[in-house]
Amino acid sequence: MMTCQGRGGLAMLIAFALLLAGCGRADLYSKLTEAQANDMIAVLQSAGISANKEDGGETGWTVSAAPGDFSRAIAVLRSQGLPREDFSSLGTVFKKEGFVSSPVEERARLNYGMSQELAHTISDIDGVVQARVHLALPQKDPMADAKEAASASVFIKYRPGANIEAQVGKVKALVVNSVEGLKYDNVSVETFPAEPLPGQAPGTPGSVIAANFAYLLLPLVFVLGLLTGYPALRRWQQRRQALVRREPRA
Repeated sequence: MMTCQGRGGLAMLIAFALLLAGCGRADLYSKLTEAQANDMIAVLQSAGISANKEDGGETGWTVSAAPGDFSRAIAVLRSQGLPREDFSSLGTVFKKEGFVSSPVEERARLNYGMSQELAHTISDIDGVVQARVHLALPQKDPMADAKEAASASVFIKYRPGANIEAQVGKVKALVVNSVEGLKYDNVSVETFPAEPLPGQAPGTPGSVIAANFAYLLLPLVFVLGLLTGYPALRRWQQRRQALVRREPRA
């Protein structure tokens, strides 16, 4: 019969083996919001990559994949502009602080906050992978004879197959109606296609599946080895102890 010490040792070994089994995943990104994690999972699954998400509580969500898919998973996410940027709002940009800002600093904050708000809105358009908005808003000078015109530049990276060109006019109108004194003709919108989702990793699909399966199988083999080998080791130790006790003392 196995002693309490033996059962305790076996329990520790099994717990260690289960810990190893949980290490068969490679973390891709952490400190994510749940929305960011969901977007990444959806894209990875569309590319044929098995991915998991885990809630870390206050530290945010973590997305992981099999070690054999790590490089391709990172390439897929980058090609799709993921994880998406956390845009600042005017509320956070103008959050009250202990120091009084100068008019120049306040204007810079306003430009940055408006750019962030517009980029966030454009990023929500179907098919848009990434968006940036750059505003050039001249400082108002009542003494100047000629007023400088405001201008804006919009960068859009879109998903292949998305008809973003048909939305350019609406994007320009959105920017014009959001910025005081900005004319329609002074807004430029440049669109760029994102790279297609990377295909299957080098090698046959069967070899890739087999490689990923091996990462999951090895910890299980280790656990089975412990379950079968540890009792045999204990029996050998018990027989050895019995033989030692039977030997006549000098």
